[in-house]
Amino acid sequence: MKKILLAFGTRPEAIKMAPLVKEFQKRVAQFETIVCVTGQHREMLDQVLTIFNIKPDYDLNIMKQGQDLYDVTARVLIGMRDVLKDVNPDVVLVHGDTTTSMAVALAAFYQQIPVGHVEAGLRTNDIYSPWPEEMNRQITGRIATYDFAPTLLSKKNLLKENVPEDKIIVTGNTVIDALYWVVDKIKNDKALDIELDMELKCAGYDVGRLSNGKKLVLITGHRRENFGEGFIRMCNAIKTLTEKYPEVDFVYPMHLNPNVRKPIHEVFGKDLSDLDNMFFIEPLEYLVFVSLMEKSSIVLTDSGGIQEEAPGLGKPVLVMRNTTERPEALDAGTVKLVGTDYDKIVGEVSRLLDDETYYNQMSHAVNPYGDGLACERIVLTFILLNNDTQENSLLLVWR
Repeated sequence: MKKILLAFGTRPEAIKMAPLVKEFQKRVAQFETIVCVTGQHREMLDQVLTIFNIKPDYDLNIMKQGQDLYDVTARVLIGMRDVLKDVNPDVVLVHGDTTTSMAVALAAFYQQIPVGHVEAGLRTNDIYSPWPEEMNRQITGRIATYDFAPTLLSKKNLLKENVPEDKIIVTGNTVIDALYWVVDKIKNDKALDIELDMELKCAGYDVGRLSNGKKLVLITGHRRENFGEGFIRMCNAIKTLTEKYPEVDFVYPMHLNPNVRKPIHEVFGKDLSDLDNMFFIEPLEYLVFVSLMEKSSIVLTDSGGIQEEAPGLGKPVLVMRNTTERPEALDAGTVKLVGTDYDKIVGEVSRLLDDETYYNQMSHAVNPYGDGLACERIVLTFILLNNDTQENSLLLVWR
């Protein structure tokens, strides 16, 4: 039996790693599954753990008021030293591009424990965009023994960096596994659907407003690279759009980071409670957020994961960043970059609201990120490596 340690610390990581935890836990005869969370995010991380009914075996609980990247890196590195000595896993699995993932991978390297990198091979090749994520994933990728690339393009990026081809498995993205799990859960439970609508109402938005065909633009923003003037431009563009389209609702679940909230207040004022068709609400649990995303018409975001999730629900995505490590979405036509440019944000949102043909081109484009079987492919990789079974290796082929 192999010991598999899965480590993550932020809400986006938790969403993408949760279905993988569940998949390993199905194989009790083959794997001992250990979960360690760092608590880089706290409240938002815990919400995801509750949704997927995951109880961590270890919790570093590193989050402190005013923490910076030095704090996060140091606390994770020191905390993982003891966890790894205690567990002595056969492999450590980390996800993506967070500071948690980079520091956990480095801690495992210091004890010569193999690392598996989930969502490997994403690249902008600009170490400051996104920052610090681009360097985090490059460092993690350099340490990793196993690279689970979500797409063929990600695999090509790794091959360019001389990663041996036999160490790369193209799986699709685990976020689609999580998305399908949640959507199925909501659709098959009417009581849950009603409960989620009530939770959304308590958070500050009543979906009853959409009953007569009203459109909704869902907005999220949290990237460090956009802090300061970038967020000011984004907020000014959003304010212009709310005035231009009074018949459209704009809903922005605000990240807890003060660097996100400060520019919102600078542009919209201290009191955000009565802004007609602009709704600033508190952060949403994952189930509630997916429910709201499904009801939206357009998604305006700087998030990485939402670029993958929203197209799975047929929602056009405008990305408020200058670069993306997910060019497959650009090529597929599900996503368009607008940066933090005031004119581009206003122009592209306006075009999607006004031009039905343009909207349909984006909303009907095929999502390039997966079929909901990524986690099964990752688990099967380790089963085949262990020669524990002759299960069908054809499942390992994605695109």
